[in-house]
Amino acid sequence: MTKYMNTLWFLMGLAATLPAQNRKQAELFEVPEIVSSWDDLTAGLKSPADWEQRRQVLKQRYLDLLRDQHKPTRPPLDLRIHEEVQIDGLYLRRRISYAVESDERAQAYLGIPLKRNGRLPGIVALHGTFAQGKQRVAGLVDNPDKAYLDHLCRRGYVVIAPEHFVSGHRIPTAGPYETGEFYKKHPQWTAVGKFTYEHSIAVDVLQGLPQVDGERIGALGHSLGGHGTFFLAAYDGRIKASACNCGASFFRHNPRVTAWARDHWYVYFKPIRAGLLKGELPPIDFHEIIALIAPRAFLDLSGLNDGHRPTQRQRLLMLMKIMDVYELTKAPQNFGFYVHGRGHSVAHESRQLIYGWMDTHLKPAAATRTRRVASRSP
Repeated sequence: MTKYMNTLWFLMGLAATLPAQNRKQAELFEVPEIVSSWDDLTAGLKSPADWEQRRQVLKQRYLDLLRDQHKPTRPPLDLRIHEEVQIDGLYLRRRISYAVESDERAQAYLGIPLKRNGRLPGIVALHGTFAQGKQRVAGLVDNPDKAYLDHLCRRGYVVIAPEHFVSGHRIPTAGPYETGEFYKKHPQWTAVGKFTYEHSIAVDVLQGLPQVDGERIGALGHSLGGHGTFFLAAYDGRIKASACNCGASFFRHNPRVTAWARDHWYVYFKPIRAGLLKGELPPIDFHEIIALIAPRAFLDLSGLNDGHRPTQRQRLLMLMKIMDVYELTKAPQNFGFYVHGRGHSVAHESRQLIYGWMDTHLKPAAATRTRRVASRSP
């Protein structure tokens, strides 16, 4: 041991006498700190208690962004079944409706696996900007890559695919995704507040089913359904695992930020338009909204070539900072992200990651445990 220690001290002394050029080369191996504008998420935080205090402030800012105080009183569900079919002998698919306001009902498809051993996990599957959204999620029209209800029922989940409030059976007279009628009815509320509130009611539906384990509820979606997913998970603590695929870009570093408060068609946050036009951003951004999900499981999937290139690269810095919150809350295993070059898609590998994420966080450990092959003598 003494021999080796003497050698170590000799090498350390030799390094100290190396020429300046060699020392400069050694500096190349130092790891520089990554600094970004997203660092405000954890600035000044030293403990989980510090985060909890900040979290309470951010949650209120989020509710203020939604204008949650203007939501209506939640009515009794009054759940109704309008049709039921059996798919491939594997699951029942029901078209259901339920009350979301005293004078308004939502529709959804509900899938229930036929083979069950106890209560199953449930998932809220959100569609993108598509006129017949819930039909696509059920695999009845358009792109089967987005038939989440069919895929997940076959994997042993009870799935609800709610219709967005301006699509399907509820298309306004002005056309799909026109929010003018909504803002006439609820001038102080927001479209994001409306769909987040309704998606939370979809969780009520799942928890009221005898086939569902109400403590194992997930949410996922693509595009409009992608950011709808983290809006829901940040809003409703009953969502234990969530996955956003190709959700829209945040407020900061976004040259198209006014799209969040257009003056026509689908208007996400009408009350913030005046501020955005003056260059004023809301007091909360997406990294802070997503961080509200911690320590519950969240997965983000995005394409570097999906939209404005510099903005999409900012997403990586944003996600790395969110990881700091998961580490602070001692749940780093509950956060992940996948970045690809497939644009605005939910391709095979993305779907497998999303479904595997749900399996990991909503199913018993035995469902994802690997096993060695049993050896046998010849």
